[in-house]
Amino acid sequence: MKRLIPLLLALTLAAPALAVMPDERLADPALEARAREISKELRCLVCQNQSIDDSNAPLARDLRVLVRERLTAGDSNEEALDYIHARYGDFVLLRPPVKPETWALWFGPAVVLVLAGAGSAFYLHRRRREVETTAAAPLTADEERRLEAMMAGGDDENNRGHAGNTGDTARL
Repeated sequence: MKRLIPLLLALTLAAPALAVMPDERLADPALEARAREISKELRCLVCQNQSIDDSNAPLARDLRVLVRERLTAGDSNEEALDYIHARYGDFVLLRPPVKPETWALWFGPAVVLVLAGAGSAFYLHRRRREVETTAAAPLTADEERRLEAMMAGGDDENNRGHAGNTGDTARL
């Protein structure tokens, strides 16, 4: 059992590496390493937030092959990445550039977080003021009379009946 756990862990960690098929790999290990590096920067257009290096989708395979073709043709990493970026747009990049069209992507979560914090602070401040206002309200003369009667151990049946009629038992 102790030997099985490391084997299962190794297989689990190696699963994303199985996305690249042996027939896709380049013979030159340096070019293959560059292709893998570029593939990790490109988003699979079919899968959710998965790089083409990790994806088993047919379109991801086509992009991996395209990257390898560009590298084999003599492109630098930057040129191969620019070629695919020009064909598929910003969406294909896992780290899109910061520009006005992508501001919502880059700054949107921070803006939502700030707005949620401000909304929560406003709600809590308003709620605290309501509690303070309610707690500071003086008792009416009838409420004070009933409270004194209860504190003195007065007629329980009369107090219950009276409180039951007004529905103010929770307040006392």
